[in-house]
Amino acid sequence: MQLVSRSSLPAHSPFPNLSQSEATERVVILIDGANLFYAAMQLGLEIDYTRLLHCLAKGRSLVRAYFYTGVDRSNDKQQRFLLWMRHNGYRVVAKDLIQHPDGSKKADLNIEMAVDMLTLSQHCDRIVLLSGTGDLTYAVDHVAYRGVQVEVVSLPTMTSDSLINVCDRFVDLSKLKSEIEKLRPQARIPD
Repeated sequence: MQLVSRSSLPAHSPFPNLSQSEATERVVILIDGANLFYAAMQLGLEIDYTRLLHCLAKGRSLVRAYFYTGVDRSNDKQQRFLLWMRHNGYRVVAKDLIQHPDGSKKADLNIEMAVDMLTLSQHCDRIVLLSGTGDLTYAVDHVAYRGVQVEVVSLPTMTSDSLINVCDRFVDLSKLKSEIEKLRPQARIPD
């Protein structure tokens, strides 16, 4: 697996002001799309995904950012969104949604997240995990044992206590709202 370095990012990178010398800590960002979607709904927030990357990387050298999501291949709007994500700094890991007997649709991507976390931990100093599932606790603990710092970002009400207890730092997503929300153009005041 080839990793992206800061210098090999395309010119349209969402990080035009970060140089390798300014950002010495290498960070990998792993985003559970479903967790982020429901957290944003709870906060009444429309996320600006470019600003989200800036916020989560916070001056560190971004090795790679992954976005894990279930997909409905017939949903054109979702397909356009995922294409935009791929063209703007994210590696998208997608799995078809499965209909459950209760009518809900879900795509479980915890194994993919855990495997990527373990693999990429060899190439970074910190992993920022935007998820709340306790299913990732063992993988987070293992990565921390290797000496990699793990920062979990989510809403406390949507995060397993075991995940909070095993990570090095927990960040309440609601505290980042102003840094990651989509900015609305200000209305022009007539002269």
